[in-house]
Amino acid sequence: MQYADMVQAPVASINGVALHGQDAVLSVDEVRQRACSELLRQAAVAQGLLASDDGSSPDGVLSEAASGAIEALLDAQLIIPEPSEDACRRHHAAHQAQYSSGERVLVRHILFAVTPGVDLSALRSRAETTLLDVRCHDGSQADSAFGKAASTLSNCPSGAQGGDLGWLSAADCAPEFAKELFGQTDVGVLPRLVHSRFGLHVVEVLQRQSGVAQSFASVQGAVAMALRQHTFVAALRQYLALLAGAAVVVGVALDAADTPLVQ
Repeated sequence: MQYADMVQAPVASINGVALHGQDAVLSVDEVRQRACSELLRQAAVAQGLLASDDGSSPDGVLSEAASGAIEALLDAQLIIPEPSEDACRRHHAAHQAQYSSGERVLVRHILFAVTPGVDLSALRSRAETTLLDVRCHDGSQADSAFGKAASTLSNCPSGAQGGDLGWLSAADCAPEFAKELFGQTDVGVLPRLVHSRFGLHVVEVLQRQSGVAQSFASVQGAVAMALRQHTFVAALRQYLALLAGAAVVVGVALDAADTPLVQ
């Protein structure tokens, strides 16, 4: 998750429907997510899939009926072709690291936790300053600098051990954290902050143990699912852009298009 600047007034809206209350403080990403949900909710109403009085709530949570209607809308509007075996084989060959089992990394980190009321700009500034500081050392000095920063700055209990998290597999990590760690080859301090549901992390990979590559036959279903998901995301973005292009959008930046949906 990217910790964007927090926004407060003016109230963002889609076709005159407010996305939040006047006093709400939301991140730019949160407002954008609400805008996309509202575009889809209104499209479901226009298609007769949802009652017009089934509106969005102040906290941005859709009703069960609205969620079902949006699912039906997307099933009807988005054509997701089944990937060919050749496409699956090419994807598998190009992403061998993603289809390996048993990969492990020896990791330590410094966590800057996001908690209610925290000043996100100040938190990010501290995290980036710390990242720059630990990357400016090498050899034993780097080891000492990272451990000291972890023990004094990290909001994780591992700070008492210099930030040491031990050997981790992908299953041991939050998905957004694992995405930055696995399927790579580099060791050392990662060049950018890692964002997770817990906050901002300065991360160092100390060692890697390669996983065992899985044959195409054993992961063909997972590969096909990944390609279908890529296609779905691309089609959904294009559909949302078309909806945004036809809507009156206030207070939130959305990609907009006026060309027909191409599948």
